[in-house]
Amino acid sequence: MNRILVAGAGPVGLTAALALARKGFPMTVLESGADLATESRASTFHPPTLEMLDDLGIGDELHERGLLSPTFAYRDRAEGLVALLDLAVLAGDTRFPYRLQCEQSKLTPILRTRLLRHDGCEILYNWHLAGVTQTPAAVTASAADGRSARGSWLIGADGAHSRTRRAIGAGFEGITYPERFLVASTDEELTAWLPDLASVNYVFDPVEWCVLLRTPDHWRVLLPTPSQTPDALEYARLDTRLRGVFDPGRPWRIAHASMYRVHQRVAAAFRVGRVLLAGDAAHVNNPLGGLGMNSGIHDAVAYAAALASGDEGAIDAAATERRRIALEYVQSVSHQNYERLRATDPVARAAHLESLRAVAADPVRARESLLRSSMIAALRPAVGGPA
Repeated sequence: MNRILVAGAGPVGLTAALALARKGFPMTVLESGADLATESRASTFHPPTLEMLDDLGIGDELHERGLLSPTFAYRDRAEGLVALLDLAVLAGDTRFPYRLQCEQSKLTPILRTRLLRHDGCEILYNWHLAGVTQTPAAVTASAADGRSARGSWLIGADGAHSRTRRAIGAGFEGITYPERFLVASTDEELTAWLPDLASVNYVFDPVEWCVLLRTPDHWRVLLPTPSQTPDALEYARLDTRLRGVFDPGRPWRIAHASMYRVHQRVAAAFRVGRVLLAGDAAHVNNPLGGLGMNSGIHDAVAYAAALASGDEGAIDAAATERRRIALEYVQSVSHQNYERLRATDPVARAAHLESLRAVAADPVRARESLLRSSMIAALRPAVGGPA
């Protein structure tokens, strides 16, 4: 049986499905929603991810919808711009020496259109996974309404609350951060207020750090928010907090806002029998650095290559390596980003900001830093040293 099942029609699941469809596999994608999700969610694509998506034939379409971000900035609430890092120093390491800012909701329709051009490929909506059974040669996914689907493999890419992961009994250990993250999207043009902004800005502050991020449609402001206060209170004081970023003398124009809890967790195993876990179903992390969606897409591409080989050893190796990267790189870097943004010790803060200035001023050190933050070093350790 060649058919392969994918649970979840997000960017990770659809990337896996398209990559395998291009290798000749009939694909069935099982999506719990009535259609593709439309929330903005992740919006940063790193260079190696752009290479993978370009290799899948969708690079041009994604670029048409996105915003090139050749630099990103570290700022301090009091001091303003601290350091500007230019990804141009990676020109010898990648054919895309920049980030692309583009909401994942713009990627998934492209992936769906390309997937459905392949014979034998389908997406089944309102498909709520209820159980998974396996034999040595096949896996069957059962829906809550009694439907079932059978394939040679199942890739679980159905998010942080993955029913696939629960069905195979894989643990999901880790931590939950003490703060919630509040994200406000605004149609204000922030560069009119803060003219030295990059498209991506990490703003240090011992009391209230934040992230200022440009997408094709909006600026997004991410703010840490106490864990126990009522949501209504936090939304009510959002404008006051935004005026702490910049006060235009009037309320900010807010297009929409959302609040969510943030976790750092990794599944106990990424492969159980004929089931592979990918993306948020396998690992979740805070969004600082834009590593989550990107690492999930890397999972998808690695699994597609391994499954296409037909080699059990290669499939095992892919699952093991992707878990190692999730633990040693994605979790480590994203948590380090969080700790540094919120550091309160004045001596440590000053030393870190001075280190960032020195890195930005030295092309060799800047390249070393950017190989890591862009995820190139995690995929190609020989290029940038150990990940």
